[in-house]
Amino acid sequence: MTAAQPQQRRHTRIVATLGPATDPPEVLEAVLRAGVDVVRLNFSHGDPSAQVARGEAVRAMAAKLGREVGILADLPGPKIRVETFADGKVQLKAGNRFDLVARLDVPPGDATQVGVSYLELPGDVVAGDVLLLDDGIVQLQVTAVEGERIVTTILNDCVLSNRKGLNKQGGGLSLGAITEKDRELIVIAAGMQVDFIAVSFCRNAEDMHEARRVARAHGCNAALVAKIERAEAIENLTEIVDASDVVMVARGDLGVEIGDAELPGLQKKIIRESVAREKVVITATQMLQSMVDSPIPTRAEVLDVANAVIDGTDAVMLSQESAAGSWPVKAVEAMARICMGAEKQFEADTDFEQAKRGLARADQAIAMATMFLCEHVGVRAVVAMTESGGTARYLSRFRSAVPIYAFSHHAAARRKMALMRDVFAMDYDSRGQTPREAARGSIHLLVEAGLLNPGDRVVFTSGEHMETKGATNTLRLLEIGADGCATGLGEL
Repeated sequence: MTAAQPQQRRHTRIVATLGPATDPPEVLEAVLRAGVDVVRLNFSHGDPSAQVARGEAVRAMAAKLGREVGILADLPGPKIRVETFADGKVQLKAGNRFDLVARLDVPPGDATQVGVSYLELPGDVVAGDVLLLDDGIVQLQVTAVEGERIVTTILNDCVLSNRKGLNKQGGGLSLGAITEKDRELIVIAAGMQVDFIAVSFCRNAEDMHEARRVARAHGCNAALVAKIERAEAIENLTEIVDASDVVMVARGDLGVEIGDAELPGLQKKIIRESVAREKVVITATQMLQSMVDSPIPTRAEVLDVANAVIDGTDAVMLSQESAAGSWPVKAVEAMARICMGAEKQFEADTDFEQAKRGLARADQAIAMATMFLCEHVGVRAVVAMTESGGTARYLSRFRSAVPIYAFSHHAAARRKMALMRDVFAMDYDSRGQTPREAARGSIHLLVEAGLLNPGDRVVFTSGEHMETKGATNTLRLLEIGADGCATGLGEL
């Protein structure tokens, strides 16, 4: 009689934005139980104190549930918006003139003009440029720039309301990614000990370096997330990926700037580039948008999420669906269900001939050798002792179907690993143990939990000196005996 095989576990991670819909404690508990791995706090909306309270609630609820849940603080960045209208909104008619006025004291707008929040906008546009407002619903063509006034012609009948966002078709706006407001919010995020900080509208590597300098200056060791949502970011994609810890395919503003037709190919490119450069990647925006109002997703949304999973994304994200929708728990459940279905179709076939050459670190080489064994020897799992989560990240870049059980006694490291595909972080204190003792202890825990069975082969990775960051330099191929103990070269 053969031992029962462990049940399928979801390898793709779920990020869910918190908001009014998840504020009731019973709803927060339900969405975490449904499978949320990382929560997103969107500092673009509401008072920062509300996001701080949500972060505290998540920490308390995760502790109650015995789960590792990461917290991502999403900075607002330099989002350009129109100001307010006297009546809250206006009806615009195609062919009419409509002015954007870059001045602080502009009165409430009407059907002829409205103020804009970015006072340098007149210097960034010329006649012929197309400006897209409210995610492209409103289209204006610049006909002249007269000092602080941008004269435009309305291209389509539409309604424009207060504080809608503004993009320039094709990109080219000069404002930097880190605003003074962002700097203030990074200080707040540092006090919250968030695990991730997302930089909105980054243009280049320097934007990410600046955010990292500000965070580190305030004692914040959060991983930095580059949100790819500007046309300039596509031009500088490689340098941005290298300067970041995590990359987000932020499809809303990116789709507006570069056009819907280009978006699918760029999504695949960003995922591919991130994984190849050993960075974690999130796919976001309107993935299950219909579930704001509906308890079930559309078939198109199911395919959208599944394709991102099959393309190799680490995580998929819910925004309005969980923050303000009518069905936040069902949205998480649907996302989890779709991910698991798509993972069954994912074909792990790593081309090691195309893998990175000239590796500078021993742990990178160990990760490559480990995943080679997984693909060619028939391994049930990888068991990795890791101090900071770096080894787990290198292992997960190879996109195998083999689960990676990553053991660390650092809660912050385990929460960062909550965003890595294929990685299941577990608490284990290996201080004072030899690598052999750590192997015995960690594998015994997995057998007790029903995640491994006698007869299973595993690859165990560790360093000669335990509890040393970046010191992973050994691997062993082990087999679990009938007594639940692992045996390899005779040592264990």
